[in-house]
Amino acid sequence: MNDPSVMLQVQDDHLATATGEPVRLRGVGLGGWMNMENFITGYPSTEELQRAALRRVVGDEAYDAFFDRFLEVFFTDADARLLSGMGMNCVRVPFNYRHFEDDDRPMELKPEGFALLDRVVESCARHGLYTVLDLHAAPGYHNQRWHSDNPTHRSFFWTHRHFQDRVVHLWEALAEHYRDNPWVAGYNPLNEPADSDGETIGPFYERLHKAIRAVDPHHVIFLDGNRHATEFDLFRDPWPNTVYTVHDYALAGFADSGDYPGVSRGQYVDRAFLEDRFLTRSAYMRTTRTPIWVGEFGPVYSGDPARDAARYRVLADQLALYDEHDAGWSLWTYKDIGLQGVAHLPPESPYLRRIAPVLEKKARLGVDVWGGVDSGVRHILDPLEKTVAEEFPSFDPLPFGQQQWIHVLVRHILLAEPMVDDFARCFAGLDAERMRALADCFALERCTVRTPLVDVLREHL
Repeated sequence: MNDPSVMLQVQDDHLATATGEPVRLRGVGLGGWMNMENFITGYPSTEELQRAALRRVVGDEAYDAFFDRFLEVFFTDADARLLSGMGMNCVRVPFNYRHFEDDDRPMELKPEGFALLDRVVESCARHGLYTVLDLHAAPGYHNQRWHSDNPTHRSFFWTHRHFQDRVVHLWEALAEHYRDNPWVAGYNPLNEPADSDGETIGPFYERLHKAIRAVDPHHVIFLDGNRHATEFDLFRDPWPNTVYTVHDYALAGFADSGDYPGVSRGQYVDRAFLEDRFLTRSAYMRTTRTPIWVGEFGPVYSGDPARDAARYRVLADQLALYDEHDAGWSLWTYKDIGLQGVAHLPPESPYLRRIAPVLEKKARLGVDVWGGVDSGVRHILDPLEKTVAEEFPSFDPLPFGQQQWIHVLVRHILLAEPMVDDFARCFAGLDAERMRALADCFALERCTVRTPLVDVLREHL
């Protein structure tokens, strides 16, 4: 398992082992495990707010019982075996800094976080799967969205040196810990950064890159572009042994998209559109002849066979494009409650039955910005969007403009934050044993594998 010959390195425009064998990383992201997200496990708002509400309602013992078991069963050897059997060779592992450090004790690293990562790295290695370690939620929030565990619409990471210092310190420790592990493909220091003025991310990346290299000169470093891994103009000449990572979500794959080919969010989307978007986003890598790795992509599924058939066509066309350009990829996401996962909880799951009222309310109010639709709250959004557009026509907030800025404020914050208590009350009165039983619902043997998705993926593995 500790064979140094499998260590990856950048070799011209591709990755290769230490013996020179080309490797194209293709696999999944392990979203929802060491970094939880609302649409993946069903809670509203952010992981930090959800955890605090659950602790208030069920108490420390039942709270610990649930999360200890959840972290144990969400990804095991059985999951690694499934992915390896499909022909994949990589798992991208997102994690939240809170597993490694408490805000009231900054710079004091907790061994529990390393133990969790070790377990998934070792499990993947046993089944021939590389891992990419991905800091998905950094202190101070390096983007403006829920997936960085950000309860606001502001990113403070880029304006507070203290937050940046803590991330450098964490990555120095991670690099020291994994420097001799050949099955770690590399380090993905920040997922989907969004530096609004674009002035801090370049110098910070340079500082972080040097700090990691001082500890570990061998592992590949995977750097996401700015604006959620879509813009790369901050980079000049590529750094050695570095992969520049693009994310490539397709308009036709969102929850509110139309048919494919067809109109989605006001644009006609077909294979040519997908190709143009991918070529634009990967231009830096193709120009510099560095490896192309799509760190995230993947449609949202509705449960309606006709709509989902269109989403599978989107996915197949994207995968064919990646094949044409020898691009590696990491599908988002591996396991969830039914929106995107390769494996997901079935409708009769006791966990889903328990949180059903909150899921219905979330859907009705369009609370999940990712995977939800806004039809139930257009009476709120329409006048707001109209007023902002009329009164502030030149206002174009990063990362994605006026409309998304309003939707995050209204759907993700205003309506989602009070709903966290609704979610927690679903578990009121449960003891430690019953909370562990609910966590067990996320074990692979209790989940359903999305066979049509697997069939599409297998054709490109």
